[in-house]
Parts: sequence; structure tokens; C-alpha cells
Amino acid sequence: MASMSKKLCAALLVSASLAIPGTASAETIFGALTRAYQHNSSLNSARAGVRVTDENVPIAKSGYRPIIAATGSLNYQNSSGTDLRTGSFGVQINQTLFDGFQTRNNVLSAKSRVFAARESLRNTEQNTLYNAAAAYLDVIRDRQIAVLRGRNLEFLEEQVRAARSRFDVGEGTRTDVAQAEASRSSAVAQLTAARAQAASSAAIYRQIVGDEPNDLQPVRPLAKLLPNNLGAAISQAVAQHPAILATRHLVDSAGFTVNSAEGAMLPGVSASAGVSRSFSDRTPDIGTNGGSTVGSVGISLSIPIYQGGRASALVRQSKESLGQARIEVDVALDQVRAAITSAWAQYDAGAELVAANRELISAAQLALEGVSEERNVGQRTTLDVLNAQADVITAQINQVSAEHDYVLASFAILSAVGELSAERLGLQVTSYRPEEHYEAVKDKWFGLRTPDGR
Repeated sequence: MASMSKKLCAALLVSASLAIPGTASAETIFGALTRAYQHNSSLNSARAGVRVTDENVPIAKSGYRPIIAATGSLNYQNSSGTDLRTGSFGVQINQTLFDGFQTRNNVLSAKSRVFAARESLRNTEQNTLYNAAAAYLDVIRDRQIAVLRGRNLEFLEEQVRAARSRFDVGEGTRTDVAQAEASRSSAVAQLTAARAQAASSAAIYRQIVGDEPNDLQPVRPLAKLLPNNLGAAISQAVAQHPAILATRHLVDSAGFTVNSAEGAMLPGVSASAGVSRSFSDRTPDIGTNGGSTVGSVGISLSIPIYQGGRASALVRQSKESLGQARIEVDVALDQVRAAITSAWAQYDAGAELVAANRELISAAQLALEGVSEERNVGQRTTLDVLNAQADVITAQINQVSAEHDYVLASFAILSAVGELSAERLGLQVTSYRPEEHYEAVKDKWFGLRTPDGR
């Protein structure tokens, strides 16, 4: 019995390769995850979003820098046959000297948002890898179920032929034939639904991974990468999960935003300098043509007294945003703890469920063989055989689903801990480094081209 059980489980593990023609080399889950990491559209969009966020830092730093503008004017006037042309041109420079520390806090807030965006990107990478793993395992499971449904249909077709043969020689009844045909019709419907589900899973795989799911290899749980126990998993997640770290950076950003809003109520000091040249040209010449050059330098002080309540409202609003950001940290913590606990429970239960289902399959198969033999000697009916076969196919499908859930739970734990990354999985891929773009743009004073040349 044990030998039969091992052979049947081995057949279930490789049955995915029977659903479609084999290719030159089988696809591993790590190969699929590598392609998803490189080519997934949603992930690439999230990376672009981080680059957008990076630009907020040089935007905020522009408050430290001067504003330089060229000015010019040209006027023409005709009065009683006299033409008068006047004009001027010059350069004006304005520099903020003190703005209530608004620029400083805006820069710090922008940097905190960059850090939060990076952590959010790490979380998106984790979700993408998890979704790719789930899609991979779904294809294997659904193809295996389709194979099992096909074998079940073959068995039931044989039962229909046997029932008709016994009826023709007077050893069976029309009821036996009808029961076998009804079971076969149900099996046809179930096989059609299983094939449709397998096709749907393949479509989702293509969407996430970006390639066809060809000959997929079986997957083992990531047991060696998991924490030792649930408590250790929660402790690691609290310290390093990107969703939690992102919310903490957003708290920092919100705090700097409060300081910036309060700075709008402080005095402001700015300096300006400029030089301009004016000229005039009168025709016919009844006066003296000429021009003048004017230079100016000045400092201005602005002390807010009342701003219509806008500044005060912005301070209150930013404080409420800070309070909300702090609550979001607690929300993230609760979500991560719940995810870890759920995944850990599924993983622990999955190991026991897989083992129990193996014994169930062996027992159900043995029962089917016994009922079939007893039916052949008249001690059982066709309905008994059909029920025994239904028990076998149900146990086999439950085993396929249990193996799927057991493996996927290990990926879920690693994701909930915050370690489902290309580096942790050892994927053969160059990791995306968002800090490279940030370093390229954070101190740029001018330039319209992006670092990649666009």
C-alpha cells in the first residue's frame, strides 16, 4: 500500500507535464520569477513612479536657488508726425534668504517621500513575485486536475461499456447502464470546466510572467528560507517589512510638512539685484536721443500679519495628515501580523493535510479495487463502483490542491516577513537600484533630459 501511495503521489507531481507537449527544457519557478521581475508591466510602472517621486527633491531644492530672468520692452508712438520709439532690456536676479525654514522642511519631506516610495516599490516587487509564484502553482494545479478529470472520464467510459455488456448478456439492469451513463456525462462536464480553468490560469500566468506556461516543473516549499517559528517571523516583519517601513517614512514626511506649513507664518527675507538699459529714438529729431543704464540691489522683509486664515488652516490640515500617517503605521502592522499568522497556520496545516491525503488516496484506491471485484461476483452494484471512483477522484484532486496550498503558503510567509526578494530567492537577475536615478537628479540645477537620455 505504501509503495502504491508513493507511485501515485509521484504521478501527481509530474502530471502537469502530461497536459501539454514538452519543450526542450522545463520551466522552473525561479525562471518564471526572474522574467516577472524583469518584464512585469505593473512592476515597471511602479519603478517609473519612484523616478517621478525622485524629482520632488530637486523641485524642493529650487527654493534655495536664485531666480534669474531677462526683461525687455519696445514701444512705438506717433503723435503729430513725430515718431517716438522707446525700449529697455535688462537682467533681474531674485534670491530668497529666509523663508521660515519652509524650503529646508520641503526638501526633508521630499526625501522622506523618496524613501517611502522605495519601500513601496520593494513591497510591489514582493507582491509581483508572490503573484507570479501563485500563477505558476495555479497552472500546475489546474493542469493536474484536468489530467485527473480526463482519467476519471476514461474510467467511467469503461464502466459504461461494461454495464452495457453485462446488460446485453442479462447479468445487469438498465438502471446500472443509466447510472454509469449519468456519471460519465457529469465527468464530461467536469473535464470541460477543468480545462477552461487551466486555460484561465495560463492566461493569468502570461499576464504576470510575460511568457507562455510551457512545461512547468514541480515546486517544493521554501522551508530553508523561512523563520524558525511564528514569533520570529512577526519580529522580523515588524523590523523590515517594506509596507511598514514605507508608512514610517511617510510619518517623517508628514512631520516635515507640518513644519513647512508653520514656516509660512514666519517673516521672509529676500534679496534682488538687476541691471537694465533704456533707450529712446525720436523722429524727426527735435530733441536729444539717448539712453541710460540703471543698476539696483535691494533686500526686502515680509512679516505676515493676517493671511485670511489660509496659513492656519494649512497648519491644522498638515497636523491631521500627520496623525493619519501615524495611524497608517498601526494599520500596516496589523495587516502584516495577520498575514503572517494566516500564512503560518496554512503552512503548518498544509504539511499535515498533504500527508493525510496521501493515506486517503491509498485507502480510496484500495476500496475501489475491492468494490470492483465484489461487483464482478455480484456482491456489489454498479452504483457502488461509481461512488468508490468518485471518492478516489475527490481525494486525488484534494491532494493536488493541498500540495498547491502548502507550497504557496511558504511563499506567503516569506512575503509577509518582507524577504520575498530577488536577492533572497537567488534569482539570476540584476537587481533594480532606484537610488541610482535619485543620485543622478537630486542636485541637478538645470537640464531637460532624463538620466536615461529622454
